[in-house]
Amino acid sequence: MKASTLTAMYPPVSEKRFWEAWSSATVFMRRQPGWISCVVPMLFAVLMGWLDFITGWEVSLFIFYALPITLAVWWCGPRGGVAVALVCGASWWVANESSHPYETQLGYAWALVNRLFYFCVVVFAVSAVRTRQDEDAARIRMLEERRQLERDIVSVSEYEQQRIGQDLHDGLCQNLAAIGCAAHALAEDLRARSMGEARDAEMIEESIRQAMMEARDLARGIFPVHVDRGGLSAALGELARMTGRLTGAAIEFHEEADVHLESPGASMHLYRIAQEAVANAVRHGRARNISITLCQDAGALQLRIGDDGAGLYATRAAHGGEGMGLRTMRYRAQVLGARLDLMVRPGGGTSVVCTLPIQSSSSEAHDPA
Repeated sequence: MKASTLTAMYPPVSEKRFWEAWSSATVFMRRQPGWISCVVPMLFAVLMGWLDFITGWEVSLFIFYALPITLAVWWCGPRGGVAVALVCGASWWVANESSHPYETQLGYAWALVNRLFYFCVVVFAVSAVRTRQDEDAARIRMLEERRQLERDIVSVSEYEQQRIGQDLHDGLCQNLAAIGCAAHALAEDLRARSMGEARDAEMIEESIRQAMMEARDLARGIFPVHVDRGGLSAALGELARMTGRLTGAAIEFHEEADVHLESPGASMHLYRIAQEAVANAVRHGRARNISITLCQDAGALQLRIGDDGAGLYATRAAHGGEGMGLRTMRYRAQVLGARLDLMVRPGGGTSVVCTLPIQSSSSEAHDPA
């Protein structure tokens, strides 16, 4: 029969499936009581003794006794390994007692001591490997839990921002609009009666209108509902206009290419990075001129935020190191598979550059943010 036919009839087990099966068996055996987990290695040790008896003294199999000892240590721990090592020593003694070349029992007993020493070395070595693997697994679980916690924090923060923005838009803005209508009606009524208080009522109406515009701008900044597949540029432009009007800083947005992202989640992450960078520049860097640039070149999308503020070191000093905002920016870039660079500009100020490979942007559609 041809080798290809044999391969088709009996396909080789992949290495991945083998290690998955081994991991499943290990998890199952470690959940069992210790004596149950030691039964299989002990039976294996007895089987090795029987094979050793059949092959005789000339074909010694004592090195293969390490297999049941390894299983025992891996499943039961060092104590189980020592117990199986003793069973292996007894099996070796019985299997070779009638065929060994030693003239005295003392010499044969000394050979047993040598074998037991070898078995104990195996127990010690496998125990060290198991301890190292358990530590690595615990470290990986801790990192995965930390990453999931960071995702949850960002997701909850995003949800709360959206909720607050929606409440501002649907609640406070609507109430201010209603109060503005009442003030307008009052001003019209006072004007019809030719009363001097009509001017005061108009000033109240104008103040309410300004407050409503600021509340609406805040709501849009917290909850940019238009950040979608083709709306990142519009959202960044609105961010520059709104933040400039609220803070008095000169903020400009430049789009050097027509950018379209497939993932709304990626657009939201980039928007939040820009929003945090602008907020840091105004709040901590005391910047008066800020530029937001969005460009696409060589298969990568680049978002740049530059300012003329006090600089990166002053921003970090305000927090005693990297604050929550900078860490959140780094995490968002990491989620996107992007690179975030924070640099001091030669003429003063800070430059934040987020470089996102275009092929990575479509993979974040599942991200909770």
